[in-house]
Amino acid sequence: MPPAKKRTRTYDPAKIRAAVLAQFGNVREAVRTLTPEQLALPTRLGDWTVRELAAHLTMAVESVSRNLDRDEPAKPDLALLDWPFATAARAGDIAEGTRELTAAQPDLGALYTRTGERLTERLATAPGSRLLAARTGTMRLDDYLVTRTVELVVHTDDLNAAVPGLGIPYDRQALAACTRLLADALAAKAPGGSTEVRIPPYAVVQCVEGPRHTRGTPPNVVETDPLTWIRLATGRITWPDAVETATVSASGERADLGGLLPLMK
Repeated sequence: MPPAKKRTRTYDPAKIRAAVLAQFGNVREAVRTLTPEQLALPTRLGDWTVRELAAHLTMAVESVSRNLDRDEPAKPDLALLDWPFATAARAGDIAEGTRELTAAQPDLGALYTRTGERLTERLATAPGSRLLAARTGTMRLDDYLVTRTVELVVHTDDLNAAVPGLGIPYDRQALAACTRLLADALAAKAPGGSTEVRIPPYAVVQCVEGPRHTRGTPPNVVETDPLTWIRLATGRITWPDAVETATVSASGERADLGGLLPLMK
């Protein structure tokens, strides 16, 4: 787990809700076009097929509605910046649930329609302060919805990688929130001010122990684009590969982030 000292970023609740609905809609429209042959393709997620990955995405979104249907817990026990580090412990449960859902719901179109309708209906009246007992811990609804942007954006990228030419678009607000949460998680894991990580146009964070930079050009700078950063943070690509292909630039003796990545496994 990261150190207790964390920076706090605020997110506009209305924009996050709209982003979650928009990105789920983007995925829903693309999944409806997939042929049986495409649904059977492998993905970069172990032995999951495209069908299983598509089913998992509905499960990640349905978790909002399902938890809103349950009794509200007494108090939160998971902060937003703790969430990226808490997911690995539930990976086995999530994989098992995905296999069960895929077997039980062969009609993905109907599954996506039902999931989207339930989410829209439940979010119309649920206050952002409502507590949800998620797999990883109890969180405020507003915070949990930020984590859904990570699930949606990361797995949209997985689907695009698995199906040539699929080209699911990324909602700008969803991509921004995903990028920022994972950037802030890096700063929480490696607190400090010696290295500046730039992910234009969405995030800049200071991290890594050492002499703090205050003026002029930072001596240690890492810069990359949002999707490359998200792939690094979630283990889709490795630090050496990103440097070798020049999708990330790193200058300075404290600019090697390889030992800190991935943040989510």
